[in-house]
Order: sequence, then structure tokens, then C-alpha cells
Amino acid sequence: MGIPGEGDKVQIQSYKHDGHIHRIWEETTVLKSTKSLVIGANDRTLVTESDGRTWITREPAICYFHADYWFNIIGMIREDGIYYYCNLGSPFIYDEEALKYIDYDLDVKVFPDMTYTVLDEDEYEYHRKKMGYPDVIDQILKRNVDHLIRWIRQRKGPFSPDFIDLWYERYLTYLR
Repeated sequence: MGIPGEGDKVQIQSYKHDGHIHRIWEETTVLKSTKSLVIGANDRTLVTESDGRTWITREPAICYFHADYWFNIIGMIREDGIYYYCNLGSPFIYDEEALKYIDYDLDVKVFPDMTYTVLDEDEYEYHRKKMGYPDVIDQILKRNVDHLIRWIRQRKGPFSPDFIDLWYERYLTYLR
């Protein structure tokens, strides 16, 4: 597994547990890249759903992927503040084609005041049974939901006050 270079534009692909493609973000600019961490940014990027429908993101976003955690975090920069959408999913891999991960349905939405809501628990239960998620995956995901919520409460990582602003400023340098 290689790593993308800083300044590279990469595609992000999310899959479901059964191997089917779930969603593709066409272009994200890599801002930081190590073996265990990728921070990227995009704005008005094309997104393709598994059924072929497409849409374009509405605002700049900073994306945080870590190889040790079963979640990724997207900080969306809106006029009234930063909203976070956190996907519970496998740690990322990068294979020269795209940055890839398995989406496990559960999501956490975080509002600018740092209140949060866990989403799609019913979808998770449905897919857990339908696709036969092993018990070990279920346990890992539940631990990572708890870990993610601790980060939110402690304003850690991407939730720290200056994180999104710092990386958005870096992204703007690539646009000039």
C-alpha cells in the first residue's frame, strides 16, 4: 500500500461489507499524507452513488482518515459554522487507484455547538444481519463510536477549535 503525495488529487471510494461500491467522491486534494493518516480537502466535487445518481458537494470540506481508527471525519465549512459528518467504517487503504474504506452504516453528525446525534442505527442493524457482519466487527464499531464521541467531547483531533481552519487555509494555497 502506497501513500498519496501532498497536493495530489485522489478519488475516495466507499464500499459496503459485501464488496459493492457505495459512493465515490471524484476529487479530493491531499493536504497531509503518512502511512497512518490522510487529510484532504474538496469543494464542489462530484459524488456518484451506487445506483449511478450523481450530485455535487455544496461547501468546502476537510476530510480526515486514519489507519488506526474505524471512522473517518468530514468537516464541512458552512456560513453558520462547521458541521461534521463522521462515518463509521474500516480504516482506509490507498492503492494508487483511490483512497478506499468500507462504510458500516453508522454515522455521527456533529453541529457547530458540538452537540451530536448518532444516525442510521436501524440501517446498521439491517445490514449487519443481511451481510452477516461478524461479531468482532460489531464490537470494533461500538468501541469506535465510543472513541469518536470522546474525541467530540474533548475537542480532540479534527474537532479541536483550529483544526478545520488550519487545513482549509492550506487547501486554499493549492487553489492559487
